[in-house]
Amino acid sequence: MLETSRTYRAKVVNHKQVSDDLNQCGFSASKLWNVARYHTQQEWDETGEIPSEADLKRELKDHERYSDLHSQSSQRVLEELAEAFNGWFKKRKNGDTNANPPGYRKRGDKHPRSTVTWKQNGIKHDSKHNQLRLSKGFNLKNHHSDFILCEYETRPDVAVENIQQVRAVWNGDRWELHLVCKVQIPIEDAPGDRTAGIDLGISNYLVIAYDDGDAELYPGNVLKQDKHYFTRDEYDTAGKNGSSRRALRARQKLSRRKDHFLHALAKQIVEQCIDRGIGRIAIGDLSEIREDKNGDSRNWGRSGNKKLHGWEFERFTRLLEYKAEEYGMLVDRVSERDTSKTCSCCGQKRDANRVERGLYACESCGATMNADVNGAVNIRRKITQNPPTGDMSNGRLARPAVHLFNQTSGRFAPREQVNCEP
Repeated sequence: MLETSRTYRAKVVNHKQVSDDLNQCGFSASKLWNVARYHTQQEWDETGEIPSEADLKRELKDHERYSDLHSQSSQRVLEELAEAFNGWFKKRKNGDTNANPPGYRKRGDKHPRSTVTWKQNGIKHDSKHNQLRLSKGFNLKNHHSDFILCEYETRPDVAVENIQQVRAVWNGDRWELHLVCKVQIPIEDAPGDRTAGIDLGISNYLVIAYDDGDAELYPGNVLKQDKHYFTRDEYDTAGKNGSSRRALRARQKLSRRKDHFLHALAKQIVEQCIDRGIGRIAIGDLSEIREDKNGDSRNWGRSGNKKLHGWEFERFTRLLEYKAEEYGMLVDRVSERDTSKTCSCCGQKRDANRVERGLYACESCGATMNADVNGAVNIRRKITQNPPTGDMSNGRLARPAVHLFNQTSGRFAPREQVNCEP
């Protein structure tokens, strides 16, 4: 059995009875965010530094707004603000002058409904009656109710057990619950003992190389187009007092499309590996890509920094890991050191061999290949030194099969080959 986490979306059945209480919590989370945002701004103006997550908790734990929510819920609000400020601060150090710090959660005189998170100490679960008791903060308690009793409904195939977190999320029309549960998954026998390597990129989102010499390329053009269009739509329609309804819808739609793209891509990779008998996948570890060897933030220029910080490699890797685990496949994170400059045919290491972004030409053996495929082959060889089972000629390395994302079907499909003969 494999122990992992799953997030299930649940409908609030007694929404009319609990909506007022959830609204209070959502508004309180926004108020606490604004208090912490003001405190952080003061620290920044006085010292040029931003307070850490621990500093925020220590400074604000006695504030009146902190007691509006359960203590762990208030802590989560401060953690989210600290994460947002750290992301902005790194962009600023990289020279991104267009990066703005996280703003206040307020539209005119109204506070929006923020997401509220309850951890284990604030949750009591009645699995028999599909009910959740969510604790209120001291300031929101009254004589007849110290908690919010939510009745929920999930998909018929979902068994809600071992809840770790509950998030109340306002979807624009009503509240819904996101239940984070610890589950045990029976692991089937691995599909096989073969291996594959994955090289993550920005233009070509993913390239996977199999040990028989085949390779597949998955472009990220659709993802970039959506981000460009919906981000521009959000900025163009934002009002003076914050984001307009249309801007918020654009942001939500972009988030949903990005989620679907990453889930569909991870599912496609797992299905392809099952068909090919892959039991182990090596994927490049990019956890330190945003830092140089001295630990300082990298500066790739204005355009490069924007792409770098919008690159969700960590999230995709986590999706691939849990989807692969269900079928007994192991996903190994390996170092990408020298994989882009080393020839996968003869092993020569030379920076100049990478002639262009997508072209690798080895000076030693004369191999000419797709640079991303070359990197994926080298990543695969980090976990196995077995030679490929098939022909590794330049043709197979240079022309990987391309899979394009179809927005109509929501799936990936091989690009049609065009006959160039006259």
